[in-house]
Amino acid sequence: MKQPDPARKQALFDAEARISWVLAGLAGLIGAAAFMHTAGYFVTFMTGNTERAVLGYFHEESDMAAAAAALLAAFLSGVVVASWCRRHFWEGHPHGPTLLTTVSLAVAALTDLYLVSHDDDGTTIAFVPILFVAFGVGALNTSFVKDGEVSIPLSYVTGTVVKMGQGIERHLSGGDYADWLNYFLLYTAFALGALIGGLLSLAVPGWAMLIAAFLVCLLTTGYTYLHLDRHGPLEDA
Repeated sequence: MKQPDPARKQALFDAEARISWVLAGLAGLIGAAAFMHTAGYFVTFMTGNTERAVLGYFHEESDMAAAAAALLAAFLSGVVVASWCRRHFWEGHPHGPTLLTTVSLAVAALTDLYLVSHDDDGTTIAFVPILFVAFGVGALNTSFVKDGEVSIPLSYVTGTVVKMGQGIERHLSGGDYADWLNYFLLYTAFALGALIGGLLSLAVPGWAMLIAAFLVCLLTTGYTYLHLDRHGPLEDA
């Protein structure tokens, strides 16, 4: 087995790689926040939402099918809006999409608090706030773009696992560990974020879960602005 060249080895742990782990963890945490205190809505799993939207009617779950379709539309809207903002306002600024995600979570938390104050018991998160969360996760996935395309999909775990598997095969066939390690670290960060979100859901009530996710996202946005924009790709630009 050969060793990776120094430049490639350094890229595994550079500023962009580190922030990708942070944002993948954030996506996992947000997904856990939306899942644990709801009827089981997915804000990171668009494959599952697509299947629910199509197959829900076969199980006489038309409400869940419609909810899944709405979540898919909200996620897609987040991607479109964030991509448009990147093109016109945030070119080369990775903190832009995380800022949009932070605003989306703030709106979600405020909406949930409004619903709780009126006719909700506060133990679960209503559906409408989750639409804003899905929008924010869609925006978050545009954080890393190269040549107009997403280069690091933060919540697309299926693709990450497939690429990790291909990298393991290349390593076994004479490549090096750099073929799969970056995908493994990205996957681990997402799983760790989901774990933290799950543990957090045990410690806070439903009405406080989105507030906690918003605060974490706000700190992450500050980190991307102060760290990556000043020590990452913009330095070369």
